[in-house]
Amino acid sequence: MKIIRCQEFGPPENLERIEIDTPEPGPGDAGVRISAAGVGFVDGLMIQGLYQVKPRLPYFPGSEFAGVVDAVGPEVEGIDTGDRVLGMCSAGAFSDYVTVPARSIYPIPDNLSDATAAGLFINYATALYGLRDCGKVRSGETMLVLGAAGGVGSAAISVGKAMGLNIIAAASTEDKRSAALSFGADAAIDYTLADWRDALKETAPDGITLVYDPVGGDISESAFRSLSPGGRFLVVGFAAGSIPSIPLNLALLKRSSIVGVDWGGESRAHPEINGELISTLLSWIETGKLEPAAVTERSMGDFKEALKDQLAGQITGKLVLTN
Repeated sequence: MKIIRCQEFGPPENLERIEIDTPEPGPGDAGVRISAAGVGFVDGLMIQGLYQVKPRLPYFPGSEFAGVVDAVGPEVEGIDTGDRVLGMCSAGAFSDYVTVPARSIYPIPDNLSDATAAGLFINYATALYGLRDCGKVRSGETMLVLGAAGGVGSAAISVGKAMGLNIIAAASTEDKRSAALSFGADAAIDYTLADWRDALKETAPDGITLVYDPVGGDISESAFRSLSPGGRFLVVGFAAGSIPSIPLNLALLKRSSIVGVDWGGESRAHPEINGELISTLLSWIETGKLEPAAVTERSMGDFKEALKDQLAGQITGKLVLTN
């Protein structure tokens, strides 16, 4: 089987695709022939050694996948060869094949493609956990999504619409704003303009009660200042590369909350949450309540250029590598 290996930290050009033996599933495991693997912002940080936790080298990137069950080990129930599944692994999803605990994979609904399924787990679980459990959203509220054209932002748009929210997408280019609208946003604004908060007020005259921020950087404080009193600012990540410093007196004066959305930390502390989150999302997809955003597909063999584009912010929606 082929797998992408990071032998030393650095840019995508340092990665190599090598041949290794195909692993055999052990007790409780399933072997999945991968058709598609999701690529996240964290993957780009990991291969450069820039993430908060450095993996041991050699490192095999990729953690989200979709494919077909090829083999099952002893003691596996409810999963059969030939089943289309999606799941997560600790590493090695940028490959032809992966062996994982059978309990960590889930059947793909018939109305969901493998490519879209491959990019579902992390971003959509984060969105549902962030909006429902952290943000306590209510149908009819208005939410501003920063970085709305990326994988994280597009998932927030899709899940937010499924939960009855009005979505205003913030993105930096016309193409990205058009993409955000195609994902289901009700309106889109250019947050690079000096008067973007005035445009926001015109777009949402009744105010916004939620901000979903996977970007950080200079835009965060302005977005927080735009919240209506009693609003919630959901901190999801820092794709801009810098962590903002929001004066706490703003939270006091606006009677608003800053809420951290760390799905990864929550799922490590309480692993059982994942089954409930994914089951809910897949049920919504199957019934048509949730329509996942379109993804950008690139060939697994084109992984270097794909990852370079991802790091350069040139991908709209979720990036997925396909076999």
